[in-house]
Amino acid sequence: MTQSVSPSSAGRSVNTLDADTAAHFARLALAHVAREYPNKLDHILLDDEDVQSPASLHPVFFGSFDWHSCVHGYWLMATVARKFPRLDESARIAACFDTYFTEARMAVEVDYARHAARGAFERPYGWAWLLMLAAELERHDTEAGQRWAATLAPLTACFVDRFLAFLPKATYPVRVGTHYNTAFALRLALEYADASSLPAARELGLLVRATARRWYAGDHDCQAWEPSGDDFLSSALIEAECMRWVLSPEAFHDWFAEFLPRLSQGEPSTLLQPAEVSDRSDDKIAHLDGLNLSRGWCWRALAGTMAVGDMRRAQAMQAVDRHLAASLPWVAGDYMGEHWLATFALLALDPARDGARSDGVQH
Repeated sequence: MTQSVSPSSAGRSVNTLDADTAAHFARLALAHVAREYPNKLDHILLDDEDVQSPASLHPVFFGSFDWHSCVHGYWLMATVARKFPRLDESARIAACFDTYFTEARMAVEVDYARHAARGAFERPYGWAWLLMLAAELERHDTEAGQRWAATLAPLTACFVDRFLAFLPKATYPVRVGTHYNTAFALRLALEYADASSLPAARELGLLVRATARRWYAGDHDCQAWEPSGDDFLSSALIEAECMRWVLSPEAFHDWFAEFLPRLSQGEPSTLLQPAEVSDRSDDKIAHLDGLNLSRGWCWRALAGTMAVGDMRRAQAMQAVDRHLAASLPWVAGDYMGEHWLATFALLALDPARDGARSDGVQH
């Protein structure tokens, strides 16, 4: 199996992003966002006319094995193009966006997503990644980037509306380590809400913060019974990362101390050690590489809230290196991981994300 990013054996931290790594990730995404098969549809058949190919149903986001992976493949490409505009891959990324981000193609995506019988389509994971893509395009100051953001805007508005309708009636959070995890969705939705100046984005930000407080503010002494066999998110750490964005720094300091009260003693130990991945050709077991990468992302962000000299900071940064060393070498090699793992590797490696957070209030 091909190794894609090799951890250094010379003691250098592996948790950095450089142009070569970004280009490698971009090539992986370029190879799959327009690869239609194999394909796992999230599709409710309403009549015979709904028996269509993925590209007919989703003329923009038809590749990458499933809809949400295609969406965050575009997020990866947009992020790389903005951060490393001189890469050869950036021109290929622009051509890909120009080919598929057209008003006609996007209109089909909007019609599909807005259908009354498909209110739970991609809820909440795909919703969140669509907004994360919109947030990234908001950061582009080029004419092309602004054009892509405008083309995406009707679909962005659709999923903002979905969140606004869903969150008030969602009595309970979902704490699994897979697509249904609500803390992950709120965290990504907040990135969009804080990046956009639209009134609906402001409304979304207020609702997301209120919902996160309602669901998670009282949590304490997290037992961290993870990982499960197909997790790609840590239900404990992504909740903490969500609350890092929701709360002020002072309030988060107090909340986190109650949430993981024995972290300085290395407990819960299960959060500090990477998961073992026994078969990377198994699409569910391969999720565990994503767990390691997403834990690396969360630990790195959480470490930034702790003072130098804080024993918890040392625990967190050691966990970053352990988790990334365990799974960065396997971002490429088998399509079951290759169609999505680079996204989580980019989250973990992007240095701009270390201190990225909201200030706990809606702008």
